[in-house]
Amino acid sequence: MGDSAHIDRFVLDRLPPKDQQPDFIFDRPELDYPDRLNAGVELLRRALAAAGPDGRALIDLDHEFTWSRVNLISSRMAKVLVEQLGLVPGNRVLLHGPNSAWTVLAWFAILKAGGVVVATMPMLRAAELATVMNKAEISHALVYGALAEAVTEARVAAPSLTHVMTSGELQTAAQALPPGTGFDAVDTAADDPALIAFTSGTTGQPKGCVHFHRDILAMADTFAKHTLDLGSGDIVVGTPPIAFTFGLGGLVVFPASAGAATAFAPRPGFDALAETIARCKATALFTAPTGYRALLKLAAEHDLSSLRTCVSAGEALPAATSDAWHEVTGVRIVDGIGSTEMIHIFISASGDDIRPGSTGKAVPGYEARIVDADGHPLPPGETGRLAVRGPTGCRYLDDARQSAYVRNGWNLTGDVYRLDEHGYFWFVARADDMIISSGYNIGAPEVENALLRHPAVAEAAVIGVPDDERGQIVKAFVVLNPDHGASDALRCELQDHVKGVIAPYKYPRALEFTDALPKTQTGKLQRFRLKAGA
Repeated sequence: MGDSAHIDRFVLDRLPPKDQQPDFIFDRPELDYPDRLNAGVELLRRALAAAGPDGRALIDLDHEFTWSRVNLISSRMAKVLVEQLGLVPGNRVLLHGPNSAWTVLAWFAILKAGGVVVATMPMLRAAELATVMNKAEISHALVYGALAEAVTEARVAAPSLTHVMTSGELQTAAQALPPGTGFDAVDTAADDPALIAFTSGTTGQPKGCVHFHRDILAMADTFAKHTLDLGSGDIVVGTPPIAFTFGLGGLVVFPASAGAATAFAPRPGFDALAETIARCKATALFTAPTGYRALLKLAAEHDLSSLRTCVSAGEALPAATSDAWHEVTGVRIVDGIGSTEMIHIFISASGDDIRPGSTGKAVPGYEARIVDADGHPLPPGETGRLAVRGPTGCRYLDDARQSAYVRNGWNLTGDVYRLDEHGYFWFVARADDMIISSGYNIGAPEVENALLRHPAVAEAAVIGVPDDERGQIVKAFVVLNPDHGASDALRCELQDHVKGVIAPYKYPRALEFTDALPKTQTGKLQRFRLKAGA
């Protein structure tokens, strides 16, 4: 580790011991980072070099920012943080805002000031925010005005939070600085912590994942560089929150690294997203499989023809969804698996390399393999745990679960995969979602994909439930399309449909119709909630 710029060493002192951290690999020229690196400064340098000072950067409904304005305004915001709020390098800063230009400007400002960004999703309630504040001992908060009430309420239970500034207050303070005011960004080390990303809570209590300045650049220099083809003429849109590293990469880091622009929908919802794609002639889209299925229903009402790059992550992309999107738009979705622990996508494929139903191959810069319960590599065709390593990896903030995620230098993502003879990785299930029925191993996503191929099914989720005779049986929860009604006849039809698509023993012996599936605010299915109520 180089000489840290952090005066506040809270995060540095709570990193996992070296022997519990993964092996890091920097075996490509683009990953040879200098010892001193501030990710905010470097991303803006790249954006200005690629797009020029007048290149479009951030597009809200009623306002646009060029890259030179993003650089200037974020520097003035950083000066406010340091001189008026007393921020010192290493302090944790809560960034609580929607996907918007303001949130991006504040994100760059925090990095320039040497702070550690702790971004949170807009829909979090006070108790959830307090959990994050206390875990990270957050001292400062930048809060979008409309969301301030939850932070104020959470502050009562979070004594470390001493400085709060709303979006309006920050904007006013930055504008009040004398003309020509500049800011010398903090000269952080490449391996100084830059952000703490909290997991989305698909299994309950979230974990804080620490990522360095170099890690932020690494996701652009691996997945985005080798799998995407973004340039200064692209306009990016998407649904994942910037607080979620899928959204941070797709809507902030990747566009900045390429000098592309990001357009923000004026309100949540897929109608607004479709309207934004049509209005701004967006060329690149980042969303989860749920988003693609929702947009398919809106494709006849909105012009989506400007899209040329579509990326899916957050959960496995069913082949049925991939094929349906390709049929309607002519664009094949780039699927990928990433994790908050790894910061972004590490297995993917694009263009002619895409095999619908497969996640793809290891992204250049990463190594991936399938291992057994003891960590030994398995040959192609065998099913086992996915292990990965590369320039990024898991560093939980003071969390005993570190030893479960990292073993023998490899990151174990908790996913069950198989590798084919051509080097493609095929998702089977989350490790805790495998269903064992009468001695057979059944992957929940395979059954879900089969159900999704029926025209009546809008969404499906599958779990295993206890059964005296079989140990477990497959149970499906199905959300129907609006033109279909729940009935015993349809239940039998769906069960027979699954038997005809995959091996009959995998069909859902129990099938429940429901109005909605429980999900995190990033759109991931919360199977544990289905299991708790089953």
